[in-house]
Amino acid sequence: MASYVKKPVVIEAFQYDGDFMNRDGTYYVPEWAQTALEQGTLHFDGPELQIRTLEGPLRVSVGDYIIKGVQNELYPCKPDIFRQTYSLLE
Repeated sequence: MASYVKKPVVIEAFQYDGDFMNRDGTYYVPEWAQTALEQGTLHFDGPELQIRTLEGPLRVSVGDYIIKGVQNELYPCKPDIFRQTYSLLE
């Protein structure tokens, strides 16, 4: 059996707070999230946000991070796992 180390990967992400826009209708999420919303990859099912993936829809809870992966795929990540896995690139 062999052991492996995960390659360092830079990702983009934001923490979902229940909305994407200010009260005046201005987006405050990354442009790629706006595009995903317009294209239906991110969509609201009533008050719930979902991400359409090849494996099926994934629910996004308030406080979860939405990550754009290395192949532009989107997926949610719980805050505690996000903090254990990622650190801010300065």
